[in-house]
Amino acid sequence: MNKSQKHTARQQLQQRLGYTFRQPELLQQALTHRSAGKNNNERLEFVGDGIVNFVVAQMLYHAFPDLPEGRLSVLRTHLVKEAALAEMARELGVGAALTLGVGELKSGGHDRPSILADALEALFAAIRLDADLPTVERIIQQLFSQRIAHIDQHQPAKDNKTRLQEALQACRLPLPKYRIEKQTGEGEHAQFDVSCDLGELGKITYAHAHSRREAEQECARQALLWLEEHQPALSKNHKKRR
Repeated sequence: MNKSQKHTARQQLQQRLGYTFRQPELLQQALTHRSAGKNNNERLEFVGDGIVNFVVAQMLYHAFPDLPEGRLSVLRTHLVKEAALAEMARELGVGAALTLGVGELKSGGHDRPSILADALEALFAAIRLDADLPTVERIIQQLFSQRIAHIDQHQPAKDNKTRLQEALQACRLPLPKYRIEKQTGEGEHAQFDVSCDLGELGKITYAHAHSRREAEQECARQALLWLEEHQPALSKNHKKRR
């Protein structure tokens, strides 16, 4: 990606965030991975992590006045974990705006969940430093409002993908493989068709959603239901193999 394309990507990112930086150097730092140099986003990510946890916790506190602290903690974990932040970063187009070292460029760092999640948190910190806390609170609230409105307050502490992974590992089976079968639109208009392949079990589940994460979670949920129905036989067969 050349400088002109990256400049355009950063302009589009600011438009999607609803915020234009007064100090471009803060935006540059927030989007610079440590592989690209010393003036990277690690310190900003440290601050941004605290900011997003605080704002989301406050939003959950007001959204669910009857939930105890333990359930609120579970919900916050689901909302601000690496995979969820990376998905949000993809929707905003963070990957195209990143500055990465040569090694990360070659290995697909623009779409690596850890890099995307860290960059998003760094952006929150950069906005706080460029403006003030109320401004970044407003932006985080806008980004998380729909996710909180549709969150299942009774969901288990572990999400479906984690539960599926653990169930397969318990049977000494390979991990599932998720694949995007089709993607249309961008940002809030994106649509994803995703599959989850259970490999040697011969089972593939499919799901359609507005984000890759949601589609993968739905695929995993369907796979769990299928696995739970067949698990006794699977466990017996795998014990014989051992």
